[in-house]
Amino acid sequence: MYFCPMSEYILGIESSCDDTSVAVLQNRKILANVTANQQIHAEYGGVVPELASRAHQQNIVPVVEAALSQAQIKVQNLSAIAFTSGPGLLGSLLVGTSFAKSLALALQIPLIEVNHMQAHVLAHLIDHKNQKTPSFPFLCLTVSGGHTQIVQVNNPYDLKILGETLDDAAGEAFDKAAKIMGLPYPGGPLIDQLAQQGNGQAFTFARPSMTGYNYSFSGLKTNFLYFLQKEMKQNPNFIQENKQDLCASLQGTIIAVLMEKLEAAAQATGIKHIALAGGVSANSGLRKALKARESSLGWETYLPNFEFCTDNGAMIAITGYYKYLKQDFAGLSFSASARKKLALGH
Repeated sequence: MYFCPMSEYILGIESSCDDTSVAVLQNRKILANVTANQQIHAEYGGVVPELASRAHQQNIVPVVEAALSQAQIKVQNLSAIAFTSGPGLLGSLLVGTSFAKSLALALQIPLIEVNHMQAHVLAHLIDHKNQKTPSFPFLCLTVSGGHTQIVQVNNPYDLKILGETLDDAAGEAFDKAAKIMGLPYPGGPLIDQLAQQGNGQAFTFARPSMTGYNYSFSGLKTNFLYFLQKEMKQNPNFIQENKQDLCASLQGTIIAVLMEKLEAAAQATGIKHIALAGGVSANSGLRKALKARESSLGWETYLPNFEFCTDNGAMIAITGYYKYLKQDFAGLSFSASARKKLALGH
């Protein structure tokens, strides 16, 4: 059953990892999208789950208040509360889940659980300046630190995974390679910056061969590590002297692997509307590679605004809005899940 509200206000809460983000949407339009980042993890070279959940507890109330203030609405105006139910760090998810349940109960309004990966994809449906909305069906390459997937999106409720990583994600490969080279966390954006001044053909790294549209990046990480160890024995300054070329070659390899599978999926399905999503969708090389295929393959491509690439409350709110239209609500007994799968065709 569907119904079409005149004007509904959805509060979206994202707390799957280390960012506490809250957004307010009026139907598909953003009124506020506020994020509190956790800088402390840079000291440890990666996200520390216990520290992340503690920071969420400190941040969530002021971030919600800031979002409501920016949206210029009162909490009583909200139509529903949407929250990330997984996948992610369990401690972080529990903070957002518990807060969402409490607020929905206090306001006596619907509670909506949102799959984090579905939200990354549906961020393309946000009505926002300079962002065009893809036509259905479209393919979405979702690339982040924890996930790499090719998803066929038939409508907001019907998503089909065509391929995914069987081990490490592309974003993790970027970050681990950066750590090997001694770059600070998070290293992915730094590799992108350095790659723009490097020669992508300088070095050759392993490209895993996987069946279908699935990915694997663990072998590439190992190959990159062994290559540097070998070169460093002969020249201790090898990384420093070749940092830009190393970044360009590594990034070029990852992008080539990503695009090869995406091209195959597009050809097999006949779909030419192609989108990017996830944190790595902010990568300049990946965005350039996708745009280049508009002329070479006749694709219509869709790049998310940078604020929707990383984890954000707006993507949770837009997914919550579509589930609200379908009256797909969660009960107060609902539990978050660290390894939640993307639900298909419902």
